[in-house]
Amino acid sequence: MLQRLTIRDLAVVGRVDLGIPHGMSVITGETGAGKSILVDALSLISGGRADSGAVREGSDRTEIAAEFELSERPQARDWLVDQALDEDGGCLLRRVVRADGGSRAFINGRTASLQQMRDLSALLVEIHGQHEHQALLARTHQLELLDQFAHDASALRQVRERCARWRDLQTQIETLRSNAHSGSDLSDFLRHELKELTRADVAAERVARVEGDHRRLAHAGEILDGLTRVETLLGGDEGTNAERLLGTAYHELSRMLAMDGRLEVALSLIDAAQLQLKEALSEIRHRRDGIDLDPESLQRLEQDISRLHNLARKHRVPMSGLEAAATDISDRLAQAEGAADRLVGLEREASAALNDYERAAQELSQARRQAAATLSVQVSDLMQELGMAGGRFEIAFERVDGPPQFKGREQIEFLVTANAGMAPRALRKVASGGELARISLAIKVATIALEDTPVLVFDEVDSGIGGAVAEIVGRKLQQLGVRRQVLCVTHLAQVAACAHHHFRVSKSQVDARTESEVVELDKAARVGELARMLGGIDITAATRAAAKDLRERLRL
Repeated sequence: MLQRLTIRDLAVVGRVDLGIPHGMSVITGETGAGKSILVDALSLISGGRADSGAVREGSDRTEIAAEFELSERPQARDWLVDQALDEDGGCLLRRVVRADGGSRAFINGRTASLQQMRDLSALLVEIHGQHEHQALLARTHQLELLDQFAHDASALRQVRERCARWRDLQTQIETLRSNAHSGSDLSDFLRHELKELTRADVAAERVARVEGDHRRLAHAGEILDGLTRVETLLGGDEGTNAERLLGTAYHELSRMLAMDGRLEVALSLIDAAQLQLKEALSEIRHRRDGIDLDPESLQRLEQDISRLHNLARKHRVPMSGLEAAATDISDRLAQAEGAADRLVGLEREASAALNDYERAAQELSQARRQAAATLSVQVSDLMQELGMAGGRFEIAFERVDGPPQFKGREQIEFLVTANAGMAPRALRKVASGGELARISLAIKVATIALEDTPVLVFDEVDSGIGGAVAEIVGRKLQQLGVRRQVLCVTHLAQVAACAHHHFRVSKSQVDARTESEVVELDKAARVGELARMLGGIDITAATRAAAKDLRERLRL
C-alpha cells in the first residue's frame, strides 16, 4: 500500500507531506483548489509525461516521492530484485522534473528509466481519470476489459505466442517463395563461385605459405647481400670482426687468469660466446648458400598471389579469409539446393502452427464467452442500483476470420439499453453522457473487483451523476476500500460521506503567491466540509444537520 506521498513545488502546491491510511480516502475542495494535483503527482511517479509547466512558478524543479509497503505485494518485491533495485524490502519512488523540462527518476535511491518506473508502478497503482469512460467506447478497450475480467492471462499469452510463431514461419515461407523463380540461377552462381575458390586452393595454411615464399623470393637479392655483410662483421680471415675480437679478449683473459682467479667466470662466458658466434656464422652461411635467385619461381608465385588477391577483393575479405568465404558459399549452396525440401518442411510446420493457434484461440473464446455471461449479469445488476431500472448490458461477439491475430478470433461490442423493453444497441451509439458515466462505473466496479493492484485512484469518475446514484457509487467505492487502498477525488458529498478518511484541499495567498495545502479532517471538520459540499456558500444549521446525518448514515 501507499504509505506516504511527498510533493514539492508542483503547480500551486509548495510542500505537501501526507501519510496515506488504508481504506477509502476522499479528496475534496473548492473548484480550482488543486484537488487533482495529488492525482497528477501519482501520475508522475507512475512514469507519466512531464513538462516544465508542472513546476511551480519561481521554482527550479518539482519533486515527488511515494513510499510503498510491499509485504502483501510479492510481485513488486520480485521485480525489484530482478532489476537489482531492492533495498531492505522497501520501495521509494522519486521523480524530479526541472523547470527546463528535463526529468529524472529514482527507485530506492538509484537512477531508473521511465520505463522501469512504469513497469513497477503498474504493479502498485492504477489511476482512473475523470474522462476515462470515453475510452470505453473503443472496441479494443472493451476487449481488454473483458480479458481482464476473464482473469485468464495464460490463454491470451498462448494465443499471442502461437500467432507470433505462425507469422514467423509465414515470413520464412514467403522469403523462400520470392526467391524460388531464381533458385536454379542462384545455385549455378554459387556453384561457379565455389569451384573458382576450390581451384585456387584457398586453404588458410597454403595462402600463408604462398605469401611467405613470395616475400622471400621477392627480396632474395637483398637478403643475400645483407647476409654477406653480416658474415663479414661477425667473422672471416680479413679485417677486424667479432670473431677476432672475441679471440683476442679470450687470449688476454687467459693470460691474466693466473694472476686473478676471479676472472674465470668472465673467461667461460666469452668462451661460450665464441661457440654461439660460430654457430650463428654457420647458420648464416648455410642460409646464404641456400638462396636461389629463381625468376621463374618468383613469377609463378606472383601469379598465384595475384589470383588470390583478386579473389579476396571479389569476395571482400582479406586473403586469409578466403577459406571462410568458401565455407560460407558452400553452406549457402547447400541451402539453395535444399530450398524446395525446406519449403515443404516450413509449410508443414506452418500448418501445424495454425492448428495450434486455432486450438488456443478456441480456448480463449470459450473463456471470454463465459466471462461475458458473468460480466453481463453483474453489470446489469449494478445498472439497476445506479438508477437505470430495467437497463440491460450484453456483450456481442463477432468472429474474425483470415490470418491469425494476436488478440484471437473475435471482436466484441458492448451493448446496452437503459430502459426496459428496448433491444440493446452498441454502447457508443445509445448512451448519453450521464448514462455512459454510470455504465462506466458499473463496469469498473465489476472488473476492478478481480484485480490485485493495491492502490486505486479515481479522479472525479463520478462526474455526471448525483442524488441516490451518487450514494450508491460511494458505497461501491467504500466496498473496494475494505480490501484495497482507494483514493478518490470527488465533488459529491454522498461519495465523500462514504470514505474512511477525508482530505481537504484549500487555496490561499502566502506572500503574494497562491498556495494549496492538503489536510486530513477530523470528525467535526468532515461534517463541516460535507455541509459546504451540500449547501454551497451559506452553511445553515439545517445544512450541517443534513451533513451529519449523511455521514452517520453512510459510514461503515
